[in-house]
Amino acid sequence: MHKILENYGSILLLLVGITLGSIIGLWLPPWVDYLKPLGDIFLNLLFVSIIPLLFFAISSSVANIQGENKLGKIIGLMSIVFLLTIIIAAIMTIVALFFFPVNAGMAPSTNVENPMNDQSSWGDKLVSFLTVNEFNNLLSRQSMLAFVIFSFLVGIAARRAGQAASAFTSFLNAGNEVMKQLLLILMKAAPVGLGAYFAYQVKTIGPQLFGFYAKPMALYYTFGLLFFFVFFSLYALLAYGKKGPQLFWKNNIVPSLTALSTCSSLATMPANLNAAKKIGIPPAIANVVIPLGNTLYKNGSAISSILKIYVAFSMLGWDFFSWSTMLTAIGITVLVTIVAGGIPNGGYMGEMLMISIYGLPTEAIPAVMIIGTLVDPLATILNATGDTVAAMLVTRLAKEKFQVQED
Repeated sequence: MHKILENYGSILLLLVGITLGSIIGLWLPPWVDYLKPLGDIFLNLLFVSIIPLLFFAISSSVANIQGENKLGKIIGLMSIVFLLTIIIAAIMTIVALFFFPVNAGMAPSTNVENPMNDQSSWGDKLVSFLTVNEFNNLLSRQSMLAFVIFSFLVGIAARRAGQAASAFTSFLNAGNEVMKQLLLILMKAAPVGLGAYFAYQVKTIGPQLFGFYAKPMALYYTFGLLFFFVFFSLYALLAYGKKGPQLFWKNNIVPSLTALSTCSSLATMPANLNAAKKIGIPPAIANVVIPLGNTLYKNGSAISSILKIYVAFSMLGWDFFSWSTMLTAIGITVLVTIVAGGIPNGGYMGEMLMISIYGLPTEAIPAVMIIGTLVDPLATILNATGDTVAAMLVTRLAKEKFQVQED
């Protein structure tokens, strides 16, 4: 019993906190207003620590990679894993919709204002997505993709500087360790903070999961859970053999619960990095793949992208299952999940892109926006925890050895 409590005590406390939060959200909704500040305080502390964590984790990892070709190899293999698995998620969603069609059954509405009324050129948008014009703007969560690129370049510069940058590299390594310890301290408050925030999620989102959106939502959650357990287990098996699935799921409990409670991939990243360490993924891979994956790799968004396109077509009575439509849907999904995934309001960008390419009327916007909101809990779990299993696959393809920590 002592060993069980030692290994799973934090998980059990997290489950207790989330369970109590669910009960309060369902049966004592007036209490939620008093509890939500606790959740907000916890998340704010977590988000504040994310920026330095990202900088030190990425920069130190890149700076310490040995060999001129190793970094390029990791990035190349990571890109292959991201692209192939996103395409697999999109294709399997199309297959699920073919065999289990859902009728959207909702009247188009024009009450929702288009959030992407940006008339700037695509060139200007690309510049704003990838860079900022002032250093202080890098420190905002709204510029996460630009910050990741900056941290990555700092690590490369430290490598190129060689021995002259040894003191700076030591600073990066020390900062990485300090931020890890800070996050361990913050996670002590996770049962209270996440429980309070989960109560708020249950109170505000739960009742909307019924009505006109029942069939699309039922398909998303059924297929999404199936994809979560079957395909992630398969990827873990391919990465680490028979022990892979057991090792992955044993260490994926806390990240999954964190993603479910916060609906934030960013807030889940510290738990993912800790899980990767316990799984034995080399730091040089984990500290590159997981932060970049947090921004650029989203299985849940891939599934929801296909579902949104299908629902929009169903509303208009159009045929979704033509080859040109499906291939375009897969292309849009890749773009939305890998490119727009790192952009603030990237989901809206994907919706506008879909409507523009297919020539859909703007009346389709409210439906796909609502679906995006309702699938967010499971989508976040798939988006966030997929980073860890992707890092396992990169480890296997890079022919690196797992260094599993013994309990």
